[in-house]
Amino acid sequence: MGAVYDPAQLRTFLAVAQTLSFTQAARRLGVRQSTVSQHVRRLEDATGRPLFTRDTHRVDLTVDGEAMLGFARTILQAHERAAAFFTGTRLRGRLRFGASEDFVQTRLPEILESFRRDHPEVELELTVELSGTLHRQLAAGRLDLVLAKRRTGDTHGELVWRDALAWIGAPHLRIDPDRPVPLILFPPPGLTRARALEVLEEHGRSWRIACTSTSLSGLVAAAHAGLGVMAHTRGLIPPGLTPVPARAGLPELGDVDFVLLHGRRRDAAQEAADALAAAILAGGDRLIRGVGGINAISGRDGA
Repeated sequence: MGAVYDPAQLRTFLAVAQTLSFTQAARRLGVRQSTVSQHVRRLEDATGRPLFTRDTHRVDLTVDGEAMLGFARTILQAHERAAAFFTGTRLRGRLRFGASEDFVQTRLPEILESFRRDHPEVELELTVELSGTLHRQLAAGRLDLVLAKRRTGDTHGELVWRDALAWIGAPHLRIDPDRPVPLILFPPPGLTRARALEVLEEHGRSWRIACTSTSLSGLVAAAHAGLGVMAHTRGLIPPGLTPVPARAGLPELGDVDFVLLHGRRRDAAQEAADALAAAILAGGDRLIRGVGGINAISGRDGA
């Protein structure tokens, strides 16, 4: 007989693959870390292949683990469609979804297209804004579901993945350590803006603003022109831009969390929001893998 892949184990696998952390996966799924380890072990037994390499400090996907990502998504999507068909449930209502500017150039549209195909009677309204603005709109009741960054140290929201922030710029850009750092920034309340200024101040590094734009495409254009450096998610580096070399002496920016946050409505929109959140969690790795040819998520703990 061929291998049988348990949907619960596949969901656990995706959670670990996206966060590269057994602890964070357990928090997302609302289970114990021992359960996460058990699910991964049983899935590895079913495949006959190791899916992760892990130690006390880091978790990484193996080549077979990378291959399993696509299979796991396909199996879970088929499982969910079958369940919806036979239960006869059809989602309806108006769903106000907010996504951070970070996802403009990713494969989020593919996830939204698939959601619309599966739930044609849901009226989906998309708002693309800065993470800080989306947090405010959610708190004011103007959005039902948000996919955005959260501030360092915050714990609210459902973790989709954790990544490292990096200074990026044009390949030919050279940073003079004796002159103010030229910055390309989102306006307030941009979270990467706040983090960039914070670490530069902490390290006593002078800076100047070379470009401000509410549009990611505007910032990317300025970076391509060599106007300065951006603080940006390493796994989402736009094509044509590269991390600034360590010899530039810029301070480390730390990590950033991308999370899903739910609004307070308790009507048909809540069911639709839950379904879209599940689709984003199932396909979350597609938002970062292959973007700009760089994938450098940082894992922090092992099994």
